[in-house]
Amino acid sequence: MTDSRNWRPATQAVRAGQQRSPHGETAEALYLTSGYAYDDAAQAEATFKGEIAHYQYSRFGNPTVTMLEGRLAALEGAEACRATATGMAAVHAALACQVKAGDRVVASRALFGSCHWIVSTLLPRYGIETEFVDGADLDQWRRALARPASAVLLESPSNPCLEIIDIRAVCTLAHAAGALVMVDNVFATPLLQRPIELGADVVMYSATKHLDGQGRVLGGAVLGSAKWIGETLQPFIRNTGPSISPFNAWVLLKGLETLPIRIEAMQRNAAAIADFLATRPQVARVLYPSRKDHPQHGLAMRQMLGGGTVMAFELRGGKAEAFRAMDALRLIDISNNLGDAKSMVTHPATTTHMRIGAEERAKLGISDAMVRLSVGLEDVRDLTEDLGAALDAIDARQAAE
Repeated sequence: MTDSRNWRPATQAVRAGQQRSPHGETAEALYLTSGYAYDDAAQAEATFKGEIAHYQYSRFGNPTVTMLEGRLAALEGAEACRATATGMAAVHAALACQVKAGDRVVASRALFGSCHWIVSTLLPRYGIETEFVDGADLDQWRRALARPASAVLLESPSNPCLEIIDIRAVCTLAHAAGALVMVDNVFATPLLQRPIELGADVVMYSATKHLDGQGRVLGGAVLGSAKWIGETLQPFIRNTGPSISPFNAWVLLKGLETLPIRIEAMQRNAAAIADFLATRPQVARVLYPSRKDHPQHGLAMRQMLGGGTVMAFELRGGKAEAFRAMDALRLIDISNNLGDAKSMVTHPATTTHMRIGAEERAKLGISDAMVRLSVGLEDVRDLTEDLGAALDAIDARQAAE
């Protein structure tokens, strides 16, 4: 395998991790196989003892998956990576392999709904103490991490309110408490933010989002040090089986080839749309990290290379106005996915964050008037025209009533 550590991200996204077979194919080979043959019984024995490197079973090792893992590790600047079946499989595996009964986990309150459920509901079932903090409040982190902890979980920017957490400061506090810091970096992608460079120990992705970017397959990834991946995460993945299929890994490899181009274009569109929405009288506020009116704009621009492809905005009204605007869209899809080439909106209070409850949503600032917008690759003029017409429909409906 070629050493790609000194390549720039656009080159890594196309070339890193590639392993050609003796046939010399230019596209990565798709190895659709469940198992592997050995030259003799002694080779099989040595493989299972770990004395030689040889694929054993695709549940915990496959050449196509290995290429994906190598490419993602290069992009992230991580020593090692393990791919998983979904993003939630990545989050669950990272936490479950690290903690045990009697341990303690501290997490930012602003988490994706399923991640919030793991911390609030699943881990306590197994005797693990969990505590939520407001991620932007370093004093809360200091108090929570004044006691030992085994893991810290956060996402920055957060879903859906784009809250920014000072990753470097939290890592300093967490490491003093004995905790590994795990960062969900889905919104930023490795092109806009590399948490390991800010002190994080583990980075997780739903590869379903930007890394595929075309709504085709599910996938996830966990990245970190070679020691932690090999000694802590890999035995968990090997024995519990949250493995990605080789086909999905191959599709993700193809998606990564265009990731830098897509992120650049989608981010450019998103910045223009955020500015457009901020001028509309129907919009109470826009949350987008690279806008100067974002509450943590300065921190965001220190940690990130741009504002990303996702924003949230609140309408001057409630659920009814949000639904009217969404229903009036003719180009942008209503979908709970994000990071796609197609622009999509969702209503977090009734979809992605419905199950955390109204009280917790209020703490996070997720109102019934909030809409999350993932900006795609369409012509930005068409997107702004679609959004403008949808916002005008709110006024038209109200006038008719």
